[in-house]
Amino acid sequence: MNTGLVLSGGGVRGVAHIGAIKALEEYGIHPTHIAGTSAGAVVGALYAGGCNWEEMMDFFRRVQLFTIKKYARKKPGFLDTLKFYDLLKEYLPEDSFETLKKPLYITATNLLDGTLKVFNKGELIKPILASAAIPGIFAPVKIEAGYYVDGGTLNVFPVDLIKMYCEHIVGIYVNPLEKVKIEDLKHSYNIMERAYQIKIASESMSKFNDCNLLIRPKNMSDYSTLSLKNIDPIFRLGYEAALEAINGLPVHKSSQSSMPI
Repeated sequence: MNTGLVLSGGGVRGVAHIGAIKALEEYGIHPTHIAGTSAGAVVGALYAGGCNWEEMMDFFRRVQLFTIKKYARKKPGFLDTLKFYDLLKEYLPEDSFETLKKPLYITATNLLDGTLKVFNKGELIKPILASAAIPGIFAPVKIEAGYYVDGGTLNVFPVDLIKMYCEHIVGIYVNPLEKVKIEDLKHSYNIMERAYQIKIASESMSKFNDCNLLIRPKNMSDYSTLSLKNIDPIFRLGYEAALEAINGLPVHKSSQSSMPI
């Protein structure tokens, strides 16, 4: 019986996926298929490649976003997305979808023709970087004839990529739309981020019913999309949300075999 794991985008808030994965494994839930967008593509690839939760956290601890060496030169973005290639290669030494331990499907948006591209074979690391390339912050990634950015532009919660292969779906969504105060919208980037959250929430909620288990960590809006200083509390929120969701299933944990998924 196949179990799919769907990981939403969310920038650094995607670290909550790792906490949730830790809880899932403690309850004996081991996905067979993975679909991810943006940060979900990064975590999904690391997980599909065989990394445990500690190794995935280690990756995020080592990421340095706003350093001079990462700045883009003669590219449309503040950060050169490809300069994160070498770090990912350390965790995914075989740059190929075919070498992963679980089937992986990730999304990216082609800026040239405005279409969504699903990557699930061939070269691995460039599609991961493209899927996570937030427009305006990260430079687009050239793959063959296309130039790709964040898959969340068109599909931030890609349940549809694997639901035909899986009898059960576990979804982890780290972009909840929580009410804010006008005082929280002080800067232009706060406004842009809020508008983006509204858009993706509207598109994603229609997919929630496709999930047998939906994990939605609370208080995600307290954490910035790009700040890496709070990854430990974000991890804990993901872990706690997964425990709460699992314990809310019709069959409570009395043994691992009693889980309905």
